[in-house]
Amino acid sequence: MKTVFEARLITRDDYSAFEAIYNDFKDRAKEEYKFELEPLDYKGFIDAVEKDLIKCIVLFENTVPSAFLIYTTSISEAVELNIIHSYNMENAIEKSRYLIREFLNETRNERQDKVVCYPMLGSQKILINEVAQFGFKFIGIVVLRFMMFGTNSREILEMEDLPQIEEGYKLVEWNDEYYGYAVDIVREAFENSADALFDPRFKTDEGVRDILTKITGDVYAEFLPKATSVLLYNEEPVGLCFMNLTGGSIANIPIFGIKREHQGKGLAKYLLHKSVKKLIEMADSGEKPITEVNTTTETNNFQALKMYRHVGFKEDYNYPQSYLPVKNTYKTSR
Repeated sequence: MKTVFEARLITRDDYSAFEAIYNDFKDRAKEEYKFELEPLDYKGFIDAVEKDLIKCIVLFENTVPSAFLIYTTSISEAVELNIIHSYNMENAIEKSRYLIREFLNETRNERQDKVVCYPMLGSQKILINEVAQFGFKFIGIVVLRFMMFGTNSREILEMEDLPQIEEGYKLVEWNDEYYGYAVDIVREAFENSADALFDPRFKTDEGVRDILTKITGDVYAEFLPKATSVLLYNEEPVGLCFMNLTGGSIANIPIFGIKREHQGKGLAKYLLHKSVKKLIEMADSGEKPITEVNTTTETNNFQALKMYRHVGFKEDYNYPQSYLPVKNTYKTSR
């Protein structure tokens, strides 16, 4: 019997037959795809689809669901491709071809104005050559972790003997009155960075406001103002290290930046040190059951990697952050 493939957006008629393949992905999410948090259960997934929070393209193999692709267009100024999964990991490369082609067809209007970003976590790395043929470009990203318990992260932090901060500088915690300064700091720090390639909001004040509003408004995760450190120079903010909390126990650094004229003085280490020390206090006091702090940086950002190591962070794994620029010349006749 000849195999016939068809890829299309999921419909209500597909929900029952699709449950097994979704649960296969859910069982593999942490180990094989490096998901930090447990994915939605099937009921929650269907609810998100019904509310149009996520979109799901299903690949049918002789009318039976065998693979799928999930993406969203509503969270940021990018089309976020979240996962490509094949049931039992079978023929993932071949099946991804059909799914990506349909994904590009479905998002052709959005892609006139939005880049596509696709963090290829865990075993999704096997699709690098496939997505490259569709015009995706790549940036290497490394994940670093500071573990509260079970490692020597704390000891390394304590051994880092920071000298007295230069005159005129002061470290304080976040206050909403710093918001306007933060927009300027983040735009300047990120507008020409690799991050701006797959999240163009970093290139404009309006886009940065959207990012910061979602960080401080608990949209991405729970914002931790007491652990968010701000560097002042003559009482004016010139640098910041944001902290938030996902899943109630995993702290994350979503934004870290210093204005150009204050870079090269080792001040970033002071910001990071203060924020991590505050998280340790919160964990030890029972205020928040924090088990780790994680962050990401580019694999070739050796200066940042050195700083994180000196403060007790350790490299966990790396992945290709792939992105498809706006107005890509992809042709559906491949």
